Amino acid sequence: MKYTQLGRTGLKVSRLVLGTMNFGPQTDEPTSHAILDAALDAGLNFVDTANVYGWGENKGRTEEIIGSWFAQGGGRREKTVLATKVYGSMSPDGETWPNHDKLSAVNIRRAVDASLKRLRTDHIDLYQFHHVDRRTPFEEIWQAVDVLVQQGKVLYAGSSNFPGYKIAQANETAARRGMVGLVSEQCLYNLAERRAEMEVVPAAQEYGLGVIPWSPLHGGLLGGVLRKEVEGGRRASGRSADALAVTSVRAQVQAYEDLLDKHGLEPGEVALAWLLTRPGVTGPIVGPRTPEQLDSALRALELELDDEVLTGLDEIFPGPGPSPEAFAW
Repeated sequence: MKYTQLGRTGLKVSRLVLGTMNFGPQTDEPTSHAILDAALDAGLNFVDTANVYGWGENKGRTEEIIGSWFAQGGGRREKTVLATKVYGSMSPDGETWPNHDKLSAVNIRRAVDASLKRLRTDHIDLYQFHHVDRRTPFEEIWQAVDVLVQQGKVLYAGSSNFPGYKIAQANETAARRGMVGLVSEQCLYNLAERRAEMEVVPAAQEYGLGVIPWSPLHGGLLGGVLRKEVEGGRRASGRSADALAVTSVRAQVQAYEDLLDKHGLEPGEVALAWLLTRPGVTGPIVGPRTPEQLDSALRALELELDDEVLTGLDEIFPGPGPSPEAFAW
């Protein structure tokens, strides 16, 4: 396993992040535990979740599955860098009771304690703001986080789905309070969706945040989806199905798969390996539903993409270019 520092911190994390959103809704508890064990055996120490995972009437279920895995002992918790998130409503399904969502000090305090209980641990290594809360000032957010850090319940804070200017605003506010501020940003970033390179990635680099891309295969679009259609495998759905409905995108994906066929490479592994070459990226989040999918993701760590492949990928999926030139002229 390869490791790196999380942004400007001294924390060492694996260059792949185990995403757990499928645990519960699509992957049962025994299989989820098997994936977690396999990841830890491979040296993958960075596990990401969120309080709302499990969704609907089962929100919180994913954290419970991870908590029952920690409870098995064997150094599982001590070896794991645990990240979870706060923002989404945790009110009973169908209710809209106030102060059970977003980033008020009241909800942050309540949400942390509830997550700790579900996760069966006494602290969260990386506590992430799942979305921007436009109604809560960062002064209030950092005041709540400061208390949690002093209590030992949270060690680091990170953001998710923040635009560049909010990363700057958050960290400038933290600096005025003498706090560390955000140390990571979890954003949508992959070969097919490179808008993060315009503002989010530069802001993260400027403020020393590690970039943690989610949906590195763009909902399966970059995982050999057209090949699977031909072979009668799992058909595109969700984000990838919507994208393939656009003729120009389908042509891009076909060119992508043709390029990798020429070089004998697996699309999903290349999509992950490409992200690992990008400046500022700590590691992409992989969300395996099965142990076999985890094995495929781990192989990406050993994949070295040569200049011909990297040039070909840029030609098929051109990025926006450097900022501000990309939008200024």
